[in-house]
Amino acid sequence: MDWMLLPLKRYAQFSGRSRPKEYWMYCLFLLLCMAGLTFAETVLGLGSTYDWVYRNGWNMSAGAGHEGGPLVGLFALVTLIPSLAVAVRRLHDSDRSGFWLLLAFLPLIGAIWLLVLMIMGGTRGPNRYGPDPVDYPPV
Repeated sequence: MDWMLLPLKRYAQFSGRSRPKEYWMYCLFLLLCMAGLTFAETVLGLGSTYDWVYRNGWNMSAGAGHEGGPLVGLFALVTLIPSLAVAVRRLHDSDRSGFWLLLAFLPLIGAIWLLVLMIMGGTRGPNRYGPDPVDYPPV
């Protein structure tokens, strides 16, 4: 649980490095919170829920969805800065600048490339962004 909340403790700290465990546990925390908030909004009747049916000859498909309401929107707004900060620190761990986050604006290829960069291990030992977070765990 400490790894999930560590980026919130380091709220707007864009300097330094973050271990892969810190980044991915924070992503899991965000996913669980968003799922819980979406469920709560559905139960409370907030947001907008829709369902659809499509038929084309023998083919038929159906589905349902929920667009986030005020709880999900507020949570996303509050966690925007720590999410950017932990992503920048994760890139620093592999000796890359935070500007690599701009890859997310390239359709499909940029997101895949950024995912690969986040999965890759960091550089061993100190680099230009600080000491190795494996050797010196954050407090």
